[in-house]
Amino acid sequence: MTSQTDKLLQQIRDLQDEIEADIRARSAAFRYRLDNGRVVFEEGIRAQHRALRVRLSAFLRRTRPLTVITAPVIYALILPFVLLDLFVTIYQRICFPVYGIERVRRADFIRIDRHHLAYLNGLQKLNCIYCGYCNGLIGYVQEVAGRTEAYWCPIKHAARIGAHHAYYAQFVDYGDAEGFHEGLARSRTHITKPGLSGHSPEG
Repeated sequence: MTSQTDKLLQQIRDLQDEIEADIRARSAAFRYRLDNGRVVFEEGIRAQHRALRVRLSAFLRRTRPLTVITAPVIYALILPFVLLDLFVTIYQRICFPVYGIERVRRADFIRIDRHHLAYLNGLQKLNCIYCGYCNGLIGYVQEVAGRTEAYWCPIKHAARIGAHHAYYAQFVDYGDAEGFHEGLARSRTHITKPGLSGHSPEG
């Protein structure tokens, strides 16, 4: 029997599919297509884009002094982000196979493609690379952390949380002592490869 949570999750997936379909439809309006993951614009579009690009010198002249002051603080975050990327990747490569957890494909989350847009100047392209990497990394880390939580502690919190990962809705209700072990086993089944875990629901 399908639970209310399963119905809501299906509605979410349907909405996500609609969003993707809308994005694909809009790509035709802006005259580009994806060819094996590579963006290909129709002939003449790049020339139109270059004509709309704000030259770097003009862009810098418009920049507020406070922007220049805060820039080092913003870009300094690349160091902890790279370390986070490194450690999380090592973590899942070492630990996930031990428990049979499906490994997260990093490339599914980190997309670096906006720097190919000809209407962006060099600094804007750099900013887009930076934002694409950092935001994609956060999504990648959340997925790794979500699978970890789904394996070890798939219990909802008593209070509402601001945001949650894709597995949270199917966690066991807070205080459901009788349903915990069954829910734990079910949660692990969702994220593990059959036959690889070899661990009991208790861990």
